Amino acid sequence: MSLDPKDWNAFRKSAHAMLDASLDKMEASREGPVWKPVTETLAKSIREPLPAGPMDYADITQTLESLMPYGPGNIHPRFFGWVNGAGAPSNILAEIAGASMNVNAGSRNHVAPHIEQQVIRWMAEVMGMPKETSGLVVTGTSMATIVALKAARDFHQKKHENTNPDACMVGYASEQAHSCIGRAFDMLGICKDNLRKIPCNENFEMDIEALKAEIEKDRAFCHIPFAIIGSAGTVNTGAIDNLNAIADICEAQDLWFHVDGAFGATAILAKQAKERLSALSRVDSLAFDFHKWWQVNYDAGCVLIRDPLIHRQAFARRPEYLRGKERGLAGGDFWAVDYGPELSRGFRALKVWTHIKAHGIDAITDVVERNISQAQYLESLVNASPELEMLAPVPLNICCFRYKFDTGMNSKNNEIVLRLQENGIAAPSTTTLGEDLAIRVNITNHRTEQSDLDILVKAIIDIGGTLSSVNKA
Repeated sequence: MSLDPKDWNAFRKSAHAMLDASLDKMEASREGPVWKPVTETLAKSIREPLPAGPMDYADITQTLESLMPYGPGNIHPRFFGWVNGAGAPSNILAEIAGASMNVNAGSRNHVAPHIEQQVIRWMAEVMGMPKETSGLVVTGTSMATIVALKAARDFHQKKHENTNPDACMVGYASEQAHSCIGRAFDMLGICKDNLRKIPCNENFEMDIEALKAEIEKDRAFCHIPFAIIGSAGTVNTGAIDNLNAIADICEAQDLWFHVDGAFGATAILAKQAKERLSALSRVDSLAFDFHKWWQVNYDAGCVLIRDPLIHRQAFARRPEYLRGKERGLAGGDFWAVDYGPELSRGFRALKVWTHIKAHGIDAITDVVERNISQAQYLESLVNASPELEMLAPVPLNICCFRYKFDTGMNSKNNEIVLRLQENGIAAPSTTTLGEDLAIRVNITNHRTEQSDLDILVKAIIDIGGTLSSVNKA
């Protein structure tokens, strides 16, 4: 029995209704609470027995619409938590086309490899990397990091294959680096303990002298340093490591230079950060996300690797049933499975390609520059408010600060964030810097306006004042 609709006209009507509901959702992104928890009634309706029979498409559309108010809220202009992009309606068009094609983008000769390779060429140009740079559109920076560090590990293992077999490979990242790097080490069998966490300076950037000392110590113990991972925008504060200094060390000591640029690499588009990110042109590999500052809908990340041969050698092991041909469907000179761990892959590159064509790089650049300026504006609001104090510099789009209480500083600032979220006013997150809990505001949203930051600061001061009054009473 076919799974196609028995009544295509009825299905078309439901599909159009779903499209209208989706567009209504995005058009009204500023309205209503930023976030609200899933109701018990909705949760109970989801916990149902396995369906044995079909459901009418009109009912399915109605059910899907009932779920739409209960997302994390990141399309709203006052979603400031973590680093989530806001998405854009242009992606809906690409997702419709991609769903109808049902492409496996892992292999074979069809349109997907052409689209994906064009996206990679564009990204190499943006980052200042060579034209021959290879890469993939992946789920996100976590997967991109695994792909990049596998290429790095395999390359250095081969280079040191005649070295003491008991010598362990070690890599280096700052203590502010993202946790996905340690997980990648663990999954690649390097052992996360072999990732050296380098202390940071007062600006939360990797201490270059401490890095040099750690490498020297590892060499003295006959370990094999193989990679340094720089951060282009740490998640806690948006700090950018001294990437040119790290590149110099990698070149002098023959180490792999990888950069985690999950959101911060995009800032190379912005005049406020371009110079600090110029060393992206020197990396061996780079991981970043389209679903953050690029505003592509989830999920879509990217890995770029300077040497396509090293990249391909890390993954290209096709069995006989995947052998390529000179002609036909099994032809084509790019199979993504030769450059990453997945044979079955969705056509993510289509929405990235469509998004860039729909808006152009100038509009994306404007979003990045505006968000950086908005973070600086927020910093000025905090500095002008006697009730508030900054806890870190603002190198990009992340602002860490707190309300000043006489007692219970950390717990009360945490309570401020919870009340902002639960009341639907705004959705910042928290982080810990040293022993201080910070209200962490990340601005990675093309819909955010300065007025949203005014609303946020006023609400924080109001809630903080209420908590202070309760304490005094």
